[in-house]
Amino acid sequence: MHAAGGGPVADVGCGPGHVTAHLRELGVDAFGVDLSPVMIDVARRDHPGARFEVGSMTDLDLADASVVGLLAFWSLIHIPDDSVPTVFGHFHRVLRPGGPLLLGFHVGDEPTLKTQGYGGHPMNVHVHRRRPDQVAAWLRDAGFTVKAHMLLDLDESVPGAVLFARRQPWPRKVIGSFRTTLAARDQA
Repeated sequence: MHAAGGGPVADVGCGPGHVTAHLRELGVDAFGVDLSPVMIDVARRDHPGARFEVGSMTDLDLADASVVGLLAFWSLIHIPDDSVPTVFGHFHRVLRPGGPLLLGFHVGDEPTLKTQGYGGHPMNVHVHRRRPDQVAAWLRDAGFTVKAHMLLDLDESVPGAVLFARRQPWPRKVIGSFRTTLAARDQA
């Protein structure tokens, strides 16, 4: 990020803000966005002085080309497949050209219903597992160049994957499709 001239980095789906805080400790101008007001309250409490805001990755309220980098670590798992292209369209829109995107997610073929959270807390959340090649295809369709991927914990019951991509200028087919989708949503 420093080589790109510096600037803000968005941690989208930041949860309690641990990764955001770590990036800030490394000197990165990172801020967190999460859908859950409770998670944002926890992040603000545990990491005072850092910027955290409530927001949705399906309707990311950040200005065009306003961040130099974006990461979404295990937050995309809460987004159904049919909404992923919209999310990646927003990621592309808010990233500056050439900006890096880092994604972490669970690998698999089927969504599961998670009924117990960390620490044994009851919950009722669908977790969407995906194949890295499908995520890479969605990224390419949204105007990203996938630079690297890594599979994690292959011997575990739920392996993970990390994909690193860079934002490219909007491909013409994506501009029209994304604008049409947003216009239709706004009219609804």
